[in-house]
Amino acid sequence: MYKCCEEHIELAIDMYIDEREVAPEIEKISVDNQALHCDFCKNQAVYIVGN
Repeated sequence: MYKCCEEHIELAIDMYIDEREVAPEIEKISVDNQALHCDFCKNQAVYIVGN
């Protein structure tokens, strides 16, 4: 599972598919969890990519 910003959503999807060979579920992060950071940079995470 990856937490990512708008900029890195495609990278997270590609990495997930390469690892698991299935399409991931993509969930928008709720307002309550906006303190999470992107796994690829220091920006605020907007999406969770994974099942």
